[in-house]
Amino acid sequence: MLFHNRKTQLLLVNSLTFGLEVCLAAGITYVPPLLLEVGVEEKFMTMVLGIGPVLGLVFVPLIGSASDHWHSSYGRRRPFIWMLCLGVLLSLFVIPHASSLASLFALNTRPLEIAFLILGIGLLDFCGQVCFTPLEALLSDLFQEPDNCRQAFSMYAFMISLGGCIGYLLPAIDWGGSFLAPYLGGQETCLFSLLAIIFLGCVLATLFVSEEAAAPADVLDGPALKDAPPKPSPPACCSCQLSRSSCLLQARHTMQALRNLCTLVPRLHSLYCRIPKVIRRLFVAELCSWMALMTFMLFYTDFVGEGLYHGIPRAKPGTDARRHYDEGVRMGSLGLFLQCITSIFFSTIMDRMVKQFGTRAVYLASVVFFPVAAFVMCLSHSVIVVTISAALTGFTFSALQILPYTLASLYHHEKQVFLHKYKSKEEGDAARLDKKSAFSKGLLSSQKLPYQNGHAGSLFSSSSSSSCPPAASSALCVSSSCDVSLMMMVGEPDSVAPGRGICLDLAILDSAFLLSQVVPSLFMGSIVQFTQSVTAYMVSAAGFGLIAIYFATKVVFDKSDMVKYSV
Repeated sequence: MLFHNRKTQLLLVNSLTFGLEVCLAAGITYVPPLLLEVGVEEKFMTMVLGIGPVLGLVFVPLIGSASDHWHSSYGRRRPFIWMLCLGVLLSLFVIPHASSLASLFALNTRPLEIAFLILGIGLLDFCGQVCFTPLEALLSDLFQEPDNCRQAFSMYAFMISLGGCIGYLLPAIDWGGSFLAPYLGGQETCLFSLLAIIFLGCVLATLFVSEEAAAPADVLDGPALKDAPPKPSPPACCSCQLSRSSCLLQARHTMQALRNLCTLVPRLHSLYCRIPKVIRRLFVAELCSWMALMTFMLFYTDFVGEGLYHGIPRAKPGTDARRHYDEGVRMGSLGLFLQCITSIFFSTIMDRMVKQFGTRAVYLASVVFFPVAAFVMCLSHSVIVVTISAALTGFTFSALQILPYTLASLYHHEKQVFLHKYKSKEEGDAARLDKKSAFSKGLLSSQKLPYQNGHAGSLFSSSSSSSCPPAASSALCVSSSCDVSLMMMVGEPDSVAPGRGICLDLAILDSAFLLSQVVPSLFMGSIVQFTQSVTAYMVSAAGFGLIAIYFATKVVFDKSDMVKYSV
């Protein structure tokens, strides 16, 4: 009973949020020096750090769509979460042991060591960032009511900020001289072993999350039929025919799955093109806001080291220019740490702010606040003023971690208002399935197909009902859960389009975050080289922030906006 408490469930889910952010903050902060030590040039180092976000852009919507239509005894979300967490744990082993692994396969270990290091970094960045998508969907499944959902994502943002604080601090500790060194090894090995232990504990906490998962037969029968008389057993010859048709159906689905492996790009294109207008508006506003924030966060330490402390990063160690730059980088790291502290504070009061001022006012205020802070950093030469401005951007960071996801949950909670086109389509599909199933089995002749399934609610049932082809309804009665899961994943040539689940739309929002990391990395170096000033970092961040203000005003916050924007 303790684990089924609402607050306990919220803490269990978000413990993994904390663990992921600790690993990402500490790992990605520590790997650039490792790449430079093995001989990777700086221009290629930034490309290595972009592998994870680029892969995420490709696979996040696919994983989100697959999760919406997955059925297993562990639910829809946790199998994907655990698989991605396995990738994170593998990367935490590969990165510190890249040299040892390379020595097992070749005499000239340097090229293979670089390859193992790049593999570990890409795996950590990709699996770590993509894992947030099914995790956010799990939160939305467990806490569907708008108020509960906002509180859940406030805790989510709090754990991300707390994990970032711990993750930024861990690499700064001299683990080689600590009491753990004799047991865990040197600095790198000790740090990544500690990260693996923390992360493994957070993953194990998800075993106690009570994600509701009904069997496919329950979806068809529904809670209204739980107390109905037992179904009559079909004759032996009928059972034989049904079993044979089930085997043929399974073979057909297997071939369809193999064919779908060759249609990855067209499917990805269709997933991105079939975006509801309300999600599209939110995505564009998210993209511009994250591009502004990530341009600031990625290059802030370099801006402080070169722009405020007048240091030179390529100067020889021990010189005044290099010493000034290192001091500036440490001060920049302090500013980012204070940003996490500020984000933690606003995450704890975000729910009260929304209740007091409304979602629209809080979201717009957070978006407007960032370019103001960025312009202050551009114009001021005071380290204290710039550090305070950097710390205050935690308000924007916290809002972007909470409000867009609660809006997406609101859209799906009230599909008849915000996603009415998809809602009507699903109802039509369900009616056709109900009619065909009643005709073939005679069990639902006087009852309508229900749409409730524990925590998942209409999301679970609508996706399943719209994914099952009517022609196969009789075979489904004797098919295994694996057969149904396979059919949900690969679809049918003659079947209707699958229902739109929330994980797909959360994946689209997460794609905005991933894309916001790729674009600044590609262009900011050229912009700074052209202007010959690192102030261009903050000017660009402020420019993206101004664009974000415009698109934030176009976001749909309530029912009145549907009429206002003719959505």
